[in-house]
Amino acid sequence: MSLDANLNNEIKNAMLQKEEAKLRTLRAIKSAFLLAKTEKGGNGQISEEQELKVLQKLFNQRKESFEIFTKENRAELAAKEKEEMDIIGAYLPAQLSDEELKSTIQQIIQTLGVTSIKEMGKVMGAASKQLQGKAEGGRISSVVKELLE
Repeated sequence: MSLDANLNNEIKNAMLQKEEAKLRTLRAIKSAFLLAKTEKGGNGQISEEQELKVLQKLFNQRKESFEIFTKENRAELAAKEKEEMDIIGAYLPAQLSDEELKSTIQQIIQTLGVTSIKEMGKVMGAASKQLQGKAEGGRISSVVKELLE
């Protein structure tokens, strides 16, 4: 069952449990899903792949804000962002370890028959699609560069 279908129940439970941070975060997720459903070219539905993209985007926004607030010594705002980051992270698939990421990308390189750094785009396209939500683009890029050099 997709998160979108289950979201109203999650919100209701957060209300009953009086979990302010979770409620605030779930409402933000619901709003982002609604925007994704109604954007130009949308069909009023959201696929699990789109859900992952939206969740990853929300997670990255919170992470960036957390880092900025931490650097600016705004502990109360950083704590709020960290709370929301943790809640969103619970709905994302587990991140791959460095070893798992490296072995998966090696398999992709072998499958595609890529031999030089000039063909990095092919590998990045396939890896990004296969590893969506399981690894950040920056991590994927650095491992691909390392393996192709």
